[in-house]
Amino acid sequence: MLQQNWALIEPEGDQVTVYFLHDLGGVFDEISYESLHEAQTALCLNGFRRYDADPNFAKVVAPPKPPFRRIKHPNGRIYSSGRFWVTP
Repeated sequence: MLQQNWALIEPEGDQVTVYFLHDLGGVFDEISYESLHEAQTALCLNGFRRYDADPNFAKVVAPPKPPFRRIKHPNGRIYSSGRFWVTP
């Protein structure tokens, strides 16, 4: 079964933080950006797309629901480490 990785963008002071979650709401990584635009650009470059961009997708897949919790990913911090992340 395939697992979806989700990204949640949260404003935090003068920056935004992108939290990465798995299907059950486990937060396994995060990356901070200077602006919302920078975060959205990075997410697009890395294959993420808005959930509400495709109404058909929402018919078959539901996003994780709070409460979210921190977890450890078996492969570590896969995005913020740079191993699987393209930077703009």
